[in-house]
Parts: sequence; structure tokens; C-alpha cells
Amino acid sequence: MEETNLTENSFEEFERIKKRRRKLLPWWIKIFCWIFMFFGIMAFICLILGFTNIKPSLSFYGFESNEPFSLIGLLVISIGILKGITAFALWFEKDFAIKIGKIDAIVGIVLSIISMLVLPFLKEGFSITIRLELALLIPFLIKLNKIQKEWEVLN
Repeated sequence: MEETNLTENSFEEFERIKKRRRKLLPWWIKIFCWIFMFFGIMAFICLILGFTNIKPSLSFYGFESNEPFSLIGLLVISIGILKGITAFALWFEKDFAIKIGKIDAIVGIVLSIISMLVLPFLKEGFSITIRLELALLIPFLIKLNKIQKEWEVLN
């Protein structure tokens, strides 16, 4: 009798179907995870290229530079690496993924607003550009807020 209970309890763990955290992510976030994992690798490569005579063209959120070790260049590379880490964490269902995703989204929103409202005054030809990144960053932040509790419950 005890052996039957022991056997049933032993296999009970295998019979439960574990829900994956990745299933909480909508299709568009899954696609961007792959894009930004590649982008993070490329940002790291651009940082390495900064030690050579090769000067990659860096641009993101309206910030542009051809010099990896300039303030703007390091900002763009840092954004790329942050996005790569965020994408990796979301895709591979890490515990810290939602927190770093929220940080990534907020940093992206702030930088987009700065590039829309501050950078035009610093450039010679004044022109305001609406950053379309906001159309994805805001829904991304909202979605992360919605799935945060369930993400933390699933292990």
C-alpha cells in the first residue's frame, strides 16, 4: 500500500504540465527579442571595433555617432547592450526579466522624449521628429506590467 502512494507521488511531478513564462509574451515581443539579442551582440562588436580604425555608424532613438568612445557612441552602445540583455532575459525566462524589461522601456521612453524635445534645439536646422519607438515602448511597458505577477509565480 505504501509503495503505491510513493510511486504515485513520485510521478505526480512529471504529470503536471508546466506553463512556460515565454507563453505570456505576445508574438511581437517574441520577434523583438530575437532582433534585440542580435542588436546586443552587434553593440558589443561595435564597442570592440572602437579599439580599431573601423568606425561603425551608431544610431538609436535619434542619437547618432560614428565614434564608439564618444558620449553619444557609448550611450547608443549601452542602449544596445541593455536591449540585448533584456531580450535574452525575456526569451530565456529569467527571474529578473520583467524588472530589467521595465527599466529598458522607461529608459527608452525617456531617451525618445529627450531626442524629440531637446536634440532639435542643439542641432543647426531646427526640426522636430516624432519618435515612432514610443508606439512600441509604451505598449511593451503596459504588457510587462500586466504579466509581472504571473511571471513571478511561474518558475
